[in-house]
This record gives sequence, C-alpha cells and structure tokens, in this order.
Amino acid sequence: MRSESEVREQYEFLKDELDSDEMRHEGVRKLMTHYKRALGWVLEEEHM
Repeated sequence: MRSESEVREQYEFLKDELDSDEMRHEGVRKLMTHYKRALGWVLEEEHM
C-alpha cells in the first residue's frame, strides 16, 4: 500500500496535468479524470 504522501503527490501531479494544454485529447482527459477521482476517494476514505 502506498503512503499518504505518495498518493497525495500523484493526485497533485494529475491535477496539474489535467489543467495543462497538452491534455486536449478527450479520451485521455476522461481516463485521467477517473483516475484522479479514484485517488481522491482513497484519500477521503483514509481520513474519515
């Protein structure tokens, strides 16, 4: 299992990547959005 800091670091990286202009392709954008959402759920569940 990954540590909270590793998961948080990946989450922040994905958030920045999704905001960049290089992520224009809709399929990639949808995939990354789902991954980002899943990481967010993991972080929320661990801290409830």
